[in-house]
Amino acid sequence: MTAKRINELDGTPGRKVWFHYWDSRITYQTSYLARLNYVMNNAVKHGLVDVATAYPWCSARWFEREASDSFQATVLGFKVGQLNLQDDYDLEEAYKNKQAELNKIKKKEEYC
Repeated sequence: MTAKRINELDGTPGRKVWFHYWDSRITYQTSYLARLNYVMNNAVKHGLVDVATAYPWCSARWFEREASDSFQATVLGFKVGQLNLQDDYDLEEAYKNKQAELNKIKKKEEYC
């Protein structure tokens, strides 16, 4: 099920659930494995942690613990720099946006 389909079922076509999100279907195993490596190492790429397993909201620790050594080697062997994925995440901008969102919530709570 895709986000587009859920929006159709909710009667909210065009609703954006995620900032900078696009819906796609991965059809090749190699694409899936390369993206898995990319996602697990995204916090490292953005300087949040030195190693993926140190990021508490990532499945990298589970992956390291549960996946076979050969599967880990396969996934981690994919070069994520060759992926053509939009990723202009700006940590400072995200922090400012989150602070603004929290301030709005705080103001609403003050009026209740």
